[in-house]
Amino acid sequence: MADLAPPTDEALVAASLAGDEAAFAELVSRHKRRVFAAAARFARDDHQLDDIAQEVFVRAFRHLGKFRGDAPFEHWLSRIIVSACYDFLRKERRVREQVSLDGSEWDMRDAGIDAAIAAGRARELVHWALARLAPDEQLIITLAELEERPMKEIAELTGWSESNVKVRAFRARQNLKKILETTHER
Repeated sequence: MADLAPPTDEALVAASLAGDEAAFAELVSRHKRRVFAAAARFARDDHQLDDIAQEVFVRAFRHLGKFRGDAPFEHWLSRIIVSACYDFLRKERRVREQVSLDGSEWDMRDAGIDAAIAAGRARELVHWALARLAPDEQLIITLAELEERPMKEIAELTGWSESNVKVRAFRARQNLKKILETTHER
């Protein structure tokens, strides 16, 4: 009895489009680790992580008919992941600006940067500093620096030109540096 090869992502997409719910569930199962790993770079807690991942899979399901198959499914899904994370960052910024207007924004300086690092809170410091960047800057820093993706890949994922990605990355790094320097001086 010969072993049957598992269906390709493309075959699962076709089956999903034909109404096979199990086929889409298999796509989710195959790619959920990648989706959660990418979303974890942007989320501050498990609730946000779940929200981002759910949004990615909802968008993938809604737009499955737009998958052309001229590139691997995971590349197509990566664009959706980046788009969902970028939208999440923009939404978080709006919420944070509203909180800031209410005067109740938590200030990392109050906790003391040195104490935060000494206590092993470097991750919170990075999230805190990244949260002060514009959404496109957060996205570019995460993809280029934290995920160490090449500029060409970032350009493909975002739809920006490679030179635009390089300029945005340079500006984002400069702004992040200013934020960290300003915080350290206080």
